[in-house]
Amino acid sequence: MITFSFDGKHIEAEPGQTVGAALIAAGHRSWRLTRKDGKARGIFCGIGVCFDCLATISGGPNQRACLTEVRPGDVVETQEGAGHGDLAC
Repeated sequence: MITFSFDGKHIEAEPGQTVGAALIAAGHRSWRLTRKDGKARGIFCGIGVCFDCLATISGGPNQRACLTEVRPGDVVETQEGAGHGDLAC
């Protein structure tokens, strides 16, 4: 097992698992808030087409959690809006 953090909490994942799959397995259903209304989003299509699963991963915003393989020590954070403070509204 490998360990990463999500919003300050330690999560365990199987090697080769995507960030999205690891978060779902740990009981988390959303990790992005929409720009306009702040609505929660998570996995929708699961194949990288819809962009609902965007997260900030190790400081990089707009990472597709359904396609990004989790790495030991990753820091995953709920993304608010566009993931850039100046574009959040």
